[in-house]
Amino acid sequence: MDASLLTIQPASAEPIYRQIVEQLRRLIAGGQIAPGDLLPSVRDVAGFHAVNPMTVSRAYSLAESEGLLERLRGKGMAVAAVKRATQSQVQRLALLEPQITALARQARELELPAEPVLRRLGKLLEE
Repeated sequence: MDASLLTIQPASAEPIYRQIVEQLRRLIAGGQIAPGDLLPSVRDVAGFHAVNPMTVSRAYSLAESEGLLERLRGKGMAVAAVKRATQSQVQRLALLEPQITALARQARELELPAEPVLRRLGKLLEE
């Protein structure tokens, strides 16, 4: 896994460490990173995204406590080798629920009709 696989939005209301953990959850659930895959070092992620290394360390520790990651002595952090049961589409979709809810709220606040928002979302999903 490369540090560029993570997308960090400093202006977001969601703390950076939570953004990282949420992305790791989705990447693991979606199969983009597999059990045993090594994660980039705290220093690499912090340097690439210009964030405090303690923030990345906090995210990795939280993901480790949830069982998503494991610490490999001398190698760093890796996706937990104990393969979890494959998550269903419903479970993976539930990981998007906070973002979908926020998008719907913002579209309503901007008084945008559903059709152009859904059309744009569809285009983004196809990219």
